[in-house]
Amino acid sequence: MKNIAVIGAGTMGNGIAHVFAQNGYATNLIDISPTSLEKGVATIAKNLDRMLAKAVITEEEKAKTLGKISTYTDLDQGVKNVDLVVEAATENLALKLKIFKELDLLCEPKTILATNTSSISITQIAAATQRPDKVIGMHFMNPVPIMKLVEIIRGYSTSDEVSELIMALSRKLDKTPTAVNDYPGFVANRILMPMINEAVETLYNGVAGVDEIDTVMRLGMAHPMGPLQLADFIGLDVCLSILNVMYDGFKNPKYAPCPLLVNMVMAGKLGVKSGEGFYDYAASRKAETVSKQFQ
Repeated sequence: MKNIAVIGAGTMGNGIAHVFAQNGYATNLIDISPTSLEKGVATIAKNLDRMLAKAVITEEEKAKTLGKISTYTDLDQGVKNVDLVVEAATENLALKLKIFKELDLLCEPKTILATNTSSISITQIAAATQRPDKVIGMHFMNPVPIMKLVEIIRGYSTSDEVSELIMALSRKLDKTPTAVNDYPGFVANRILMPMINEAVETLYNGVAGVDEIDTVMRLGMAHPMGPLQLADFIGLDVCLSILNVMYDGFKNPKYAPCPLLVNMVMAGKLGVKSGEGFYDYAASRKAETVSKQFQ
């Protein structure tokens, strides 16, 4: 396996492309937006500069990594002759099904199709193709260059050979692959999202304020950041989407998103990416100021 295509140049996509390229794989980064591609490559370069400043890599390694990345706005050209495609588009079922139908037509029969979905059924995505045995989940964690975990999710028809190959590939990326079964939210988000949702409920019910809730979880539970700050970092729209997938999949009210979360997403208060969520990021991305509506 030498040639990789990554679909989507956003936060997850550029991080995945970074990791593959840094480990010597020829990597095609694909996005319909030229601006997104420019931003994605600029982010990779910026992250490599951080690594360079910490003496994690050399100037030569930085240059080699960037040299391994090619950008495409045309899906057909971007997936030609690749061994693996990793889809990292928006967490939207209809969009993912459309992409996988196209990939199935454009890619060679040998090509493995992976998705970075954080909650959507691999089996359902695979059903959009004529190669369900070659469809698998590779759920990287954010920020991808730093976080070690990759959830590897087999669909109902994913072959043993493909699963073993992707597990081995993840290790070559210096990641720790962990096999999980195909249920809504998998493991990471099935546990994480109800915790975040409960933190939002705690705020909604007036039990404590934003800073107080996050402080309890940071200092009392040794979490590196509080759940409300983490929700802002992930994106409140992403959190809502994942909760909806789990609620629809399990029909269990414990996964129903808090009304406050729903309203914040409808109001465009999505967290860091919109400049405001539970915290105000106008002056800093460090969650130092609680949003006015919660003060």
